[in-house]
Amino acid sequence: MHDQVIDSAELRVALPDAAAVTGLGEARAAIDELDAALAVLLEHRAAVAAAVQRLKPVGGFAGRDPRREREIVEAMAAHAPSLGPDRLARVMNAVIEAGLDAAEARR
Repeated sequence: MHDQVIDSAELRVALPDAAAVTGLGEARAAIDELDAALAVLLEHRAAVAAAVQRLKPVGGFAGRDPRREREIVEAMAAHAPSLGPDRLARVMNAVIEAGLDAAEARR
């Protein structure tokens, strides 16, 4: 495993070498750590997305920007080539919808 700075806020995540994982328990522990970091990132993303919704002339689900969402997916695909844009589009659609739901629930 090695640490990688995900962003300037200094979130550090131990990134396991998948090829070096030999046991089911070890693999699940690594996934649990990655999931915890992912949850923190998703929470922060939802908060920033809520700010975007407040700044848009039309927010919420009506204010979705398909072009921007495609750009996000393409940029992410460069970092996750094994997932590719089609799989990432499904993931990001769920992330975006969850963020919009959370923003609307806060209103």
